[in-house]
Amino acid sequence: MIARFLLARAAGLVLVLWALVTIVFLLGSVVPSDPARSYAGAGASKEVIAEKRAELELDKPLPTRYVNYLGRVVSGDFSESVHTHRPVIDDLRETLPATLELLAAAVLLTVLIGAGVGLVTARPRRGTGVLRGVLVGGASIPVFTLGLIGLYFLYYKLRWFPSGGQLSPSTAPVDGPTGFVSLDALLVGRPEAFLDVLWHLFLPALALALTPALLTARTLRSSLRQALRQDYARTARAKGLREREVLMRHALRNSLNAPLTIAGLEMGAMLAGIAVVETIFAWPGIGLYMDRAIASNDIPAIAGVTFVVGIVFVLANAVVEVIQLLVDPRLRALS
Repeated sequence: MIARFLLARAAGLVLVLWALVTIVFLLGSVVPSDPARSYAGAGASKEVIAEKRAELELDKPLPTRYVNYLGRVVSGDFSESVHTHRPVIDDLRETLPATLELLAAAVLLTVLIGAGVGLVTARPRRGTGVLRGVLVGGASIPVFTLGLIGLYFLYYKLRWFPSGGQLSPSTAPVDGPTGFVSLDALLVGRPEAFLDVLWHLFLPALALALTPALLTARTLRSSLRQALRQDYARTARAKGLREREVLMRHALRNSLNAPLTIAGLEMGAMLAGIAVVETIFAWPGIGLYMDRAIASNDIPAIAGVTFVVGIVFVLANAVVEVIQLLVDPRLRALS
């Protein structure tokens, strides 16, 4: 059953990526700026621009360019970046690990904050009204505002965390086999570099995770309160179980479906906010790379980042749906 689900998701991934590549190609074809002039430079002669136009196949019909473009993308060739003058695929190999580290930390914080706040507010107790107000208000704050608030209070005022970057200037760069700085720091035996990465990672991860975490907490709280009113919860209480045991052993598992659905949807919000967060905190990932690509009208780089983000989004949602199948027997019966 799960194998069939994964095959269906693989087919969906292919369709999503094809749509993304097609949209990016069409947008790149209708932008008012001239890609050949961007590559050749502002002071290039007409002959040089014409030569670059032929090299980029801009002198060929649109259908021919589209077919050739699809073939290059399938082979992993996104052409050369305008602003780095390197193959886009090489830029993505360097920047993607930092973004995946940031996303992993944000997802972990989302789970911890969302589950913790949802469980605490599920049962009526003193102070839960204030927490509910925080859930409603906090979930509506834009990610760039959260980032700036975090910088102002936790860096500028309190000096608890650094303002940005991935490592402190006093920490030597980490050279490892994976490209993931935190993992490489452990592999090469540099615990001080690992702790430094975590120190730099916390603020951008928190800015990225807080809104999804509060939305997840609100959804979990509502699901738990509904589950605690069901017959099986009343039966468990009649057997002498304490309220905490009823909550953790019976209500929680039956309440995970809706929060997991919200978490999957919020992955899109995280990916949409990644460029803002990485720009604010100077985090060297594909979001910062995308921001610079947009500023320089770098269509190949934009296309490469769009392709990678599409893959990450579809795979993340597939993982969430697999977890839903594993924790909810009712979904397995419907599959």
